[in-house]
Amino acid sequence: MISAYIGNLGKYNEGILAVEPLRFPASTEEVQAVLSKIGVDGIRYEEVFIADYETNVAGLRNHLGEGESIDELNYLASLLDGLDNGQKAKYEAALSLGEYTGSVKDLINLTQNLDCYEFYPEVQNEEELGRYLIDECGALDVPEHIKDYFDYEAYGRDMFLNTTSDFAGGGYIENNGSPFMEHYDGEVPEEYQIFSYPDEPRHSILEALKQFREAPPPEHGKTAKAATHEER
Repeated sequence: MISAYIGNLGKYNEGILAVEPLRFPASTEEVQAVLSKIGVDGIRYEEVFIADYETNVAGLRNHLGEGESIDELNYLASLLDGLDNGQKAKYEAALSLGEYTGSVKDLINLTQNLDCYEFYPEVQNEEELGRYLIDECGALDVPEHIKDYFDYEAYGRDMFLNTTSDFAGGGYIENNGSPFMEHYDGEVPEEYQIFSYPDEPRHSILEALKQFREAPPPEHGKTAKAATHEER
């Protein structure tokens, strides 16, 4: 549900653009493969940035920045993958309210607090809202003989203006006043932690050190000649 274009920040600051896509949810091996391609080895280059995003969750891209945590993005994508179509539509609509969208932490908690919202699919305007609330939800008892004269639009407008709500995501979304619970406190569960530098560069350095230690000492004769030359 989320693809991020991962870049090498050190190279970018040197005027070199090294970027590769990574689709979430991802594995540690997939992260390491991307880091290898862009030259982030954890030694010379350690920092990454996110150049761009692609996602099939409407409105989500607007709330993701270039400095997001790879692990948090993986956790968010995993939670989004677990939503059914109705929950996904409600989540997209809730994003438009902008209440819990300031960070990936908020976006993660939003996936786990969808019961704080009422979502009416296909309700697109104030008149449709008024009719839905009265005819389907029984919000107001309108006698049958005056229904043809009742101003559903005015009623819908009054409800819209006096609630935290929006027409978005293919319907009408409203905060129902239930307490928003912080299920995620910023500590990514271990099973979603995937960021790891590639192993290969570290192995090559260890191998180089091993070869240096095992290399034979220089020949005595050449050392002696060098010393004689220095004495002159």
